[in-house]
Amino acid sequence: DYRKGNWTLHETLILITAKRLDDDRRAGVGGGAAAGGGGAGSPPTPRSAEQRWKWVENYCWKNGCLRSQNQCNDKWDNLLRDYKKVRDYESRVAAAAVTGGAAAANSAPLPSYWTMERHERKDCNLPTNLAPEVYDALSEVLSRRAARRGGATIAPTPPPPPLALPPPPPPPSPPKPLVAQQHHHHHGHHHHPPPPQPPPSSLQLPPAVVAPPPASVSAEEEMSGSSESGEEEEGSGGEPEAKRRRLSRLGSSVVRSATVVARTLVACEEKRERRHRELLQLEERRLRLEEERTEVRRQGFAGLIAAVNSLSSAIHALVSDHRSGDSSGR
Repeated sequence: DYRKGNWTLHETLILITAKRLDDDRRAGVGGGAAAGGGGAGSPPTPRSAEQRWKWVENYCWKNGCLRSQNQCNDKWDNLLRDYKKVRDYESRVAAAAVTGGAAAANSAPLPSYWTMERHERKDCNLPTNLAPEVYDALSEVLSRRAARRGGATIAPTPPPPPLALPPPPPPPSPPKPLVAQQHHHHHGHHHHPPPPQPPPSSLQLPPAVVAPPPASVSAEEEMSGSSESGEEEEGSGGEPEAKRRRLSRLGSSVVRSATVVARTLVACEEKRERRHRELLQLEERRLRLEEERTEVRRQGFAGLIAAVNSLSSAIHALVSDHRSGDSSGR
C-alpha cells in the first residue's frame, strides 16, 4: 500500500536522487552516455512523462520510499516552488549585502533564510521547513541540468571559427591572378585581397554578439525552477501530463466538495434526530403529568366517597341508637 501523510527527509532525498538519475539517463540517451551506449540505451529510457514518473516511483519503492507517482510528481512541484522562493530570497540577501554601504546603516540587513525562525519565515512568505540537505540536493540537480542545457547551447558556437577559417583559402586565389595576368597582373591581385578582408570581420562579429544570449537564456530558463515544463515539451507526453494534473485537481476538488456536502447532510440528520428525541421527551413528560393529575383526582374522589360512606354509617348508627332509646322508654 502507498504511504500517506507528510514526507520525511529520507523520502525527500530519495525522490531527488531518483530525479537526478532520471535526468542522467535521459541525457545519456541524447548524447550516447555510458549507461546504454548509443542505441542500446534508448529503448529502456521512458519517453512520456507518465513513464518517467513511473520509473521514479519504482526507484523510490526499491529504496524504501513507498509513494505513488502522483505523490512524487506533486512533491517535486512543491519542492521546486519552495526552492525557487528560498533561492530568490537568498539572492536578494546577497545583493543587499553587496550594495548595502551607507544604506545598510539606516536599515537593518536582511537575515539569511537559514538563520530565521519558523514564524519569521512564515511572515516573509517563505517555506517554513525546507531542510539545508534538500536545498543542496536540489541545487545540484538543477545546476547539472543547467550545465547540460548550457552545453547544448554552446555547442553551436564553435562552428563560427571554421567560418573564420575560409579567409586562409584566399591563398588559392593566386590561380585567379594567373588567369588575370593574361589581362592585367597587378589589377587582378588588387581586387582579390579586399573581398577576403570584410568576410572575417563580418563572420567573426556575429558569433561574438550572438553566442552569449542563448547560453544566458537557457541558464535563466533552467534556474527558473519550472524544469518540468521544459521536460514536457521534449516528449509527446507533455499535454497528457498537464491534462492529467488538471483532472487530478478537479477530482480532488470534487471529492472535497462531496465530503463537505456529506458532512453537512450528516450534521442536519443529527440535528433532526436530536430534535425528534427532544419532542419525544416532552411528550413523555406531558403524559406523565396527565397520569399524575388523573391519579390525584381519582384519589380525591375515592377519599370523598369514603368520607360520605363513613358519614352515612354514622348517621345510620345515630338513628338506630335514637330508635332503640325511644323503644326502651316506652
